[in-house]
Amino acid sequence: MIDSIRASVAEPFDQVNDLIVKQLSSDVSMVESIGHYIVASGGKRLRPLLALLSGAALGGVDERDITFAAVVEFIHTATLLHDDVVDISTLRRGLPTANEKFSNAPSVLVGDFIYTRAFQLMVSLGHLGLLSHMADTTNAIAEGEVLQLVRAGDPNITEKQYLDVIERKTAVLFGAACRGPALLRDLPESLQNGLYRYGVKLGVAFQMIDDVLDYAGDPEQTGKQVGADLIEGKPTLPLIYVMRHGSASEQQLVTDAIVEKSDRHLDAVVAAVKSAGGIDYAKTCAVRYQQAALEGLNGLEPSPALTALQQLAELAVSREH
Repeated sequence: MIDSIRASVAEPFDQVNDLIVKQLSSDVSMVESIGHYIVASGGKRLRPLLALLSGAALGGVDERDITFAAVVEFIHTATLLHDDVVDISTLRRGLPTANEKFSNAPSVLVGDFIYTRAFQLMVSLGHLGLLSHMADTTNAIAEGEVLQLVRAGDPNITEKQYLDVIERKTAVLFGAACRGPALLRDLPESLQNGLYRYGVKLGVAFQMIDDVLDYAGDPEQTGKQVGADLIEGKPTLPLIYVMRHGSASEQQLVTDAIVEKSDRHLDAVVAAVKSAGGIDYAKTCAVRYQQAALEGLNGLEPSPALTALQQLAELAVSREH
């Protein structure tokens, strides 16, 4: 389905990819090497796709949307470089992470380069409102990363606190990607807010399914090992549900695994997550957010781009990788 969704903005999507490559140009070879490595390592390019589809749904994609879509992808790419260093990750999308291939220090510094290149591109758009919104968005992402780090290994995290982390860490950039084209066109706030709502709710649903796939996904498709979040001590929604509603032994098993940040009893934890209903509960919550996301599109006129945005919401909860 993702290929047919991209097809509706195929030409500008290719232009975004070309712009990304062009803007990674640097006379420092390490910057180009790491930048091109992570950009070429795959990924769905969902965030720039959202920006392009939002622009198309507002009357048609223009050069500003293409530049903004590259901005969004650069911000996301920079967070990936930093995340993998913090999480000591060695695998992403089935390939060695940049920090595994090039080491930590260059990955962090190139992440900084990509962040600043994103803001250079935003300045070129000459829209203070967009620049302000994206500065706030990037700040919120950083806060989300810190919150996740602080709460790693804590089995007492509530569902509300979990949602707070993923809204900041993941969903706000989805929301910004959708709102940006409306901001650039200085459209009414009601339309901007509807698109932002769609993006944020979609981002939450997307992250919830990511957390489900950590315990119920096929590593060949997801590109990461089962239980990777457990090793990092991340109390995600399936685990939180088990710790609140599982049997006493299931609760203790998951609690100990989070505190230890260990996959020593991974098979037992996966079994507990499934038998206690953690997978089903997280999927149900994701569908609820998907429906809330679709409500944010109510102000848009019918168009192929609107249909594609609706299909993306469907894909967010039905995907297997």
